[in-house]
Amino acid sequence: MEYFSSTVHEALRMLEAGEVSSVALTESVLNRIDAVEPTVRAYLTLDREGALRQAEQADIARKKGQAGPLCGIPVAVKDALCTTTMPTTCGSRMLEHFVAPYEATVMTKLAQAGSVLLGKLAMDEFAMGSTGENCAFKVPTNPWKPGYVAGGSSGGAAAAVAADQCMASLGSDTGGSVRQPASLCGTVGMKPTYGRVSRNGLVPLASSLDQIGPLTKDVRDCALIMNTICGYDPQDSTSIDKPVPDFRTSLQDGLKGIKIGIPREYFGQGLDPEVDQAVRQGMAMLEEAGAELVEVSLPHTDYCVAVYYLISPAEASSNLARFDGVRYGFRDRSTDSLIEMYNQTRSHGFGEEVKRRILIGTYALSAGYYDAFYKKASQVRTLIKEDLSRAFALCDVLASPVTPTPAWKIGDRSDDLVALYLSDILTLSANLAGIPGMSTPCGFSLDGLPIGMQLQAAHFNEAVLLRAAHNLEQRAGVVGKKPALV
Repeated sequence: MEYFSSTVHEALRMLEAGEVSSVALTESVLNRIDAVEPTVRAYLTLDREGALRQAEQADIARKKGQAGPLCGIPVAVKDALCTTTMPTTCGSRMLEHFVAPYEATVMTKLAQAGSVLLGKLAMDEFAMGSTGENCAFKVPTNPWKPGYVAGGSSGGAAAAVAADQCMASLGSDTGGSVRQPASLCGTVGMKPTYGRVSRNGLVPLASSLDQIGPLTKDVRDCALIMNTICGYDPQDSTSIDKPVPDFRTSLQDGLKGIKIGIPREYFGQGLDPEVDQAVRQGMAMLEEAGAELVEVSLPHTDYCVAVYYLISPAEASSNLARFDGVRYGFRDRSTDSLIEMYNQTRSHGFGEEVKRRILIGTYALSAGYYDAFYKKASQVRTLIKEDLSRAFALCDVLASPVTPTPAWKIGDRSDDLVALYLSDILTLSANLAGIPGMSTPCGFSLDGLPIGMQLQAAHFNEAVLLRAAHNLEQRAGVVGKKPALV
């Protein structure tokens, strides 16, 4: 077995047994990046020398008996997380050369755990997109079928894990941006409860929706990364001061006593038959593991897209007002007046999708339309939360597809924004309600493209998600299958 193909827990076992050094492990992953990056296009920044220095330090720490829980493990992160050692671009020309003055809290936690940071991963500009195509620098491709989308906005993070270009990664999820690319690329992806993981140092899209989460090769790795990144942070006013369990203890065999809710609204028109079949087979596996399946209703599902595409652009409009060409980032220097400099900076620095959402959000917040749009969307958001609360009174976990279809060709939906926005319809409610959700591989299409199952639970109940995902993983026989890149 090549070292780069290892899971985190397999690599930790080899490191602890002295079968491999962190330097050798990191070199193996770097060689893998050299071999497949021209195809996958996952990395915006690769810090080869820095990674090898960290790997040497990890080997020294292990010899001294000072190894952290991820000591020597090569990881990479979405380029929306602030780092002081390399640029944080958010996939935008606006921040092309920006180096943050401080580290994101999750980056500090990864460093304290002893992990090795390889680099920063491609993403839709300012996390606005579902395909990776909105990145200003490169478009990541799906390792299972190059030329197909990796998903978004954390497309590079999912593609890198699927292609063994890192052992785990971090992304951010505002409306499905961890779970959707995880499903399309055949990885595990977790969106924790809002407030469970500090957002300090995450460049914001929509502050009431954003959450950082891991993308991993299997469920056990997801639990390991969750153990590292979760916890209260006084630097984040939305962080919740709540004890963090050892998520590894939730990886129990069997689901006796667990009720799995099947939302009838998630299996309607527009769902690809292959996705429907794979997810229903996955549900049968959960039932075989001892779970009881019950039908539930989420009657306001059809409103999720409209609510999200009012709330998210409104918050984005406010958050992105800081990019004015004065304080940091790109500045257009061809103008003489301040107002024209603002205009030209934002016109040239932002891509089309970002400008589109800023305009939508600014309109929704304007004095004459606030009540009709943003306020009304916030009221319907409450109804969506109430739907989920009623569902969780009847079940422990909701099971459904992640996306209506498997991955599609790059460029196929570029001119159909409605189709792109609707591709998120099954993931948006978790962000609107702040509940945890995850994607776990459950099968493949006839074209060999991965299909994931979405699992959702009540606030701070990530443990039951991991337990259900673990049991699905044990029976689906998908883990260990690799895309044939080289």
